[in-house]
Amino acid sequence: MRRYPLSWLGLLLGCMVFALAQGQIQRVKRSQVNAEIAISLPSFIQVVLAGGDRYLAASWSSIRALVTETIRMGPEDFRVLAEVQRDASWLNPAHEDNYYIAAAILPWEGQLEAAQTILRRATLSRPFDVSPPFYYAFNLVHFSGDGLGAAVWLRQAAAKVPSPEQALMLESFAVRWLDRSQDIELAARMADEMAAQTKRKDFADYLRLRGQRLRDLAMLRRAASSYAEKFGRPAATLADLVQSGIVKNLPADRIGSGFAIDSRGVPIFAERPRK
Repeated sequence: MRRYPLSWLGLLLGCMVFALAQGQIQRVKRSQVNAEIAISLPSFIQVVLAGGDRYLAASWSSIRALVTETIRMGPEDFRVLAEVQRDASWLNPAHEDNYYIAAAILPWEGQLEAAQTILRRATLSRPFDVSPPFYYAFNLVHFSGDGLGAAVWLRQAAAKVPSPEQALMLESFAVRWLDRSQDIELAARMADEMAAQTKRKDFADYLRLRGQRLRDLAMLRRAASSYAEKFGRPAATLADLVQSGIVKNLPADRIGSGFAIDSRGVPIFAERPRK
């Protein structure tokens, strides 16, 4: 009978410890586990689990990506998702759902390289499909600022569309994206090449104008470099290049808003004034 008070005392102490522990646990920040995309299995294990059918394994991986609640995911979850989808594209590079999901999600969540790998594989395995090279081109210009590479890939997309009008529209975007190229002179040569290949005279004339515009910008950049070397400081305005005698006259821009100079003294295309 004497043991009852000790038992009650132990129970009371246990309840107090539990209450204190519960209070501490509630203060701890916990991340929700996204069960659908918790791990990425090696490709050979995925194939074994699919009974040796690599296409079935690719479909399972794509379903995992499709049912994932991305709103609850963190950076590590998106890294796993990228691995799952990249594996699916290796197992079946032509899987349409997989590349659509990858293009819609991965680049915007810091997984650009994985998305581009998936889209590149889809482009090679789906020669009839305009979407993979189009998404690849968009990612290059939007996320990487690679206007030249984007133009090359967008022209691949243009070659796949059945309508000449749609192809012309994509070619028009491609030549405009050349304005964002780091290598302006190479971009100008591509514009000239496009002009030589097109069958429409009006479009060829337009492409040659854009090529000349790129060469004019390249000339101004060379002049700005000479100015900085000569005076030990960057040019503040394009007029400085003329007044120094390095440039005789500023080139005219027949299809844009002319040229300007940025805070670093580098000539750029002037932006159109916003209405």
